[in-house]
Amino acid sequence: MTGIELALSAFGLMLLGIFLRVPIAIAMAMTGFFGTWFIMGTANAPMAQLKTMSYETFSNQGLSIVPLFLLMGQVATRTGMSSALFRAASDWLGHLRGGVAMASVGACAGFGAICGSSLATASTMGQVALPEMRKRGYSDALSSGVLAAGGTLGILIPPSVILVIYAIMAEQNIVKMFMAALIPGLLAALGYMITVALYVRLRPGSADTAPSVPMKARLKTLAATWPVLAIFGLTMGGIVGDWNWVKPGAQALFTPNEAAAFGAVATTLYGVIGRRLSWAGLWESILETAKATAMIFLILLGAELFKGFLALTRAPALLADWVQLADLSPLIVLAVMLLAYLVFGCVMDSLSMILLTVPIFLPVIEVLDFGLTPEETAIWFGVLALIVVEVGLITPPVGMNLFIINGVAPDIPITRTYAGVAPFIASDLVRVLLLVAFPPITLWLVQIMF
Repeated sequence: MTGIELALSAFGLMLLGIFLRVPIAIAMAMTGFFGTWFIMGTANAPMAQLKTMSYETFSNQGLSIVPLFLLMGQVATRTGMSSALFRAASDWLGHLRGGVAMASVGACAGFGAICGSSLATASTMGQVALPEMRKRGYSDALSSGVLAAGGTLGILIPPSVILVIYAIMAEQNIVKMFMAALIPGLLAALGYMITVALYVRLRPGSADTAPSVPMKARLKTLAATWPVLAIFGLTMGGIVGDWNWVKPGAQALFTPNEAAAFGAVATTLYGVIGRRLSWAGLWESILETAKATAMIFLILLGAELFKGFLALTRAPALLADWVQLADLSPLIVLAVMLLAYLVFGCVMDSLSMILLTVPIFLPVIEVLDFGLTPEETAIWFGVLALIVVEVGLITPPVGMNLFIINGVAPDIPITRTYAGVAPFIASDLVRVLLLVAFPPITLWLVQIMF
């Protein structure tokens, strides 16, 4: 059996296990463990690998950013920041037809900047914005569809935990990944707002307008969003800004780890000092962070074992060589990979999908000629992969964000949510085509900042 045949057989068995509800971390770990055992002919090799790999994986200082950003998001969810963002966006946009739905998109983008989770953004903003839209006569399809789509902004607009994990796996600069994702994230928000504007014109009965709010009241609600702006601005600005006047000899005020720590502490202090976060709420945030971190780290360990097995089979390198010899069009290869992400993203969470496929796809992408440097190719591909996986979160029938919104409003038939989210999926696909055709859109900020 050749290396590629062995890798494909193991991959198929692993997918079968995942579809049979075996946790993906266990499925990847078992595939890597027993695959290595099969190749080496002894259990001593994978046992030794497991011992050393556990330490090497979890002693990586870069991973400390994960629980810190998760804690930041957990605390932000409990401090009412989402409500302030939605009120401000609604006051400024609500008088337009479909304006409250547009405000929901803007609030999702703002909350995603400090939350970093699609599911948490969809759940939190669903509780805040959905009752308001329904009260103002918005159709169930539009109100639930826009919130399911808006939730995906939580993981694209930096800081994002999955971007951090991808950067570590692909051996790329975390800050560059954040910068590369920013413009596509803002384009996503703009695309969703345009979609809402077109939707309400094609279906006039799907939305109503809210009364115009006086400018003084608008400014007041806008001022109430200062904690979000300050925390996001200092966290991201501290990473990429020129702070030589504050810290002589250093361009950035923070490393990514320090920025994550600052964001977590600042969000917590805002909640505690403003009495928006009880001690019980803080304890719950810490527990939820611990649970999410443990889940992510277990998946990471499984991915490392699987990656080690793939290295022994040499399947990624052989596949890359085959693609080069076959002289396939780089865009065709990329399209096949993105289609795979779209399909599997419908049934798997985004983190698992990224960890599962990066060891296979990235070596192939890096040998193709897109007119970019290897670093630019890895960054561009990472952003594209994340976008397409996130589209899977809102793709019927099993997109996870759709079920989150259905849980928030169980009286809305999920078929209505399916209908409402379809135009936003079309918007996402147009954006993917735009970013594939014009890589500089993704890489422009990276090239400017670095």
